Amino acid sequence: MPRLLAPSQSWLFSPRVDLAIFAGSALVSVALVLGAPWLGAVGDTPPWAWLLLVVCVDVAHVWSTLFRTYLDPVELRERPGLYLGAPLAAWAVGVLAHQISPGTFWTLFAYVALFHFVRQQYGWVALYTRKARASTAERRLDAAAIYAATVGPVVWWHANLPREFWWFVEGDFLPGLPAWMGTVALVLHAGVLAAWGLFQIVRVVRGEGLQAGKVLLVGATWVAWFGGIVLARDDFTFTVMNVVLHGVPYFVLLFRYSRGRGEEGGYGAAGVLLRAGLPGFLLFLVVLAFTEEFLWDRIIWHDRPGIFGSLDVQLAPDLLALVMPLLALPQATHYVLDAFIWKPGRQPALLARLGWAPRVSSDGPPIATSNESAMAVQGRSD
Repeated sequence: MPRLLAPSQSWLFSPRVDLAIFAGSALVSVALVLGAPWLGAVGDTPPWAWLLLVVCVDVAHVWSTLFRTYLDPVELRERPGLYLGAPLAAWAVGVLAHQISPGTFWTLFAYVALFHFVRQQYGWVALYTRKARASTAERRLDAAAIYAATVGPVVWWHANLPREFWWFVEGDFLPGLPAWMGTVALVLHAGVLAAWGLFQIVRVVRGEGLQAGKVLLVGATWVAWFGGIVLARDDFTFTVMNVVLHGVPYFVLLFRYSRGRGEEGGYGAAGVLLRAGLPGFLLFLVVLAFTEEFLWDRIIWHDRPGIFGSLDVQLAPDLLALVMPLLALPQATHYVLDAFIWKPGRQPALLARLGWAPRVSSDGPPIATSNESAMAVQGRSD
């Protein structure tokens, strides 16, 4: 009888955690969208949802990168050029784009953000394939599936502009793509995902097991991107689908990394913050996120006096060209650094801190983490 589940290949964190952050995020998003009429959230995102989804999830997850980078004195000493150069380069490019026009700034910012969102989903599936030691052909098919689930709806979006929602500001994406290209993109994306799904069935028939966590990830990604772009008819739906699946798993990744890094000692301010556990970790990030959005609203947007008050700051256009890229710097730096800080080949200790590899003892052989030990037991039983 075919084996339905291959335990050593099925989960990234654990069955409970993977189900919660991937399948759970998608299900919560769908539930919020379906319940929008009863929540008073049809159309524009209401203030409570904006605070919960944008501030406490989207903006806060950006700040969580601090635990991987600027709050770690050892990390800063190891790669000072990266941590100094990334924000300086991001700010300089932002100023240059804003000098051309504010529209140029927002278009550039939107496409960098879009690239980051797509690549994060690819990064998750790449971790699954790495842990499963998948073949080159399977890795390529997995990559094709995740890109189809994300890029396909985005191409359709560009071919159907304008929509009732936008990434950052109205008109940030470039129009002009013919409608037929959107249709072709959806057909191609369906074909790739169908081929990928068929391969998963073949794996089970051949007795190789179902990589349940990876299947949940790809499925949740498709639900969020297709539902949040192609099926969405208002800003609330797009925001829910766009934010939850992107931010929640990242919180889990950073908190897990932080705990592993904290066990090594010398973690500086991050180690102090972690003494309060997950509540302290999240509260610290939410405070930073709220402060950032307060500055955006009082200096730039002036549209949420009920949340941030009415003490507005008016800047001259030349000064605005310097300040707006500065306000965008946390996000921009997050986008840049994320392309460098999750590469285990450059930093072998990364996998051990995440619990996905043995931790090396200073006076003996490698010490297996509980997750690694479980994998070894499962491997022998297979």
